Amino acid sequence: MDNSKTKAVEMTAEEFAAFQAFKAEQAKKEAEARVEALRNGYSEMAEAFIKKTIKKLTPLSENIRKKKEEVLEEFSALQKLKAELLQIDGKDMPKSHTFTNKEGTMRVTIGVYETDAYDDTVEEGIAKVKGYIESLAQDERSQQLVKMVMSLLARSANGALKASRVVRLHKLADESGDPTFIEGVRIIEAAYRPAVSRTYIRCEVRTIDPASQVIKDWEALPLGMTES
Repeated sequence: MDNSKTKAVEMTAEEFAAFQAFKAEQAKKEAEARVEALRNGYSEMAEAFIKKTIKKLTPLSENIRKKKEEVLEEFSALQKLKAELLQIDGKDMPKSHTFTNKEGTMRVTIGVYETDAYDDTVEEGIAKVKGYIESLAQDERSQQLVKMVMSLLARSANGALKASRVVRLHKLADESGDPTFIEGVRIIEAAYRPAVSRTYIRCEVRTIDPASQVIKDWEALPLGMTES
């Protein structure tokens, strides 16, 4: 049997208002305390997560680095033999190499990513091209050509000309027949010094369907965390 009893308490309007304000203040403090507790809990969990993740993945990263070094070392020996076999100078070797097994079920591609870069002589070529552009009569057709050429001379975020745009510039120069324009583009192309950003390794396999004996499409082995 519940013997608890409630009692009515008489309050003036001012006392009731003060009591309501007190309850509101208490509720606010409790809410702030809960938020603070959640924030501290989240911060502690995040800190623990970071430490555990780094601890778990550091050995994996190190292992991947070592395995990549081993593959590239073996590839280097294979590349030298290929150059000797085909009598190709190392400088003339292609940027990527693909090797496929006899059954056509496994292949490995090794190559390099390059970023566009030029030596200082590129400025001389750019000056010649701009000199040609400035010499044009300012009719509607030439104005369009000026805009096109200037857009092709626009530099990328890293401050270099884009090689793909220089190819288009070469075509425009040939079409113009102007010796200054052509010479300027030639200087720009001769100043091209692509920089290797990183080496990539891609491994692919494909299986044979046991029922139809049809070889399936190539599937890349997931070698990165985002691919697995």
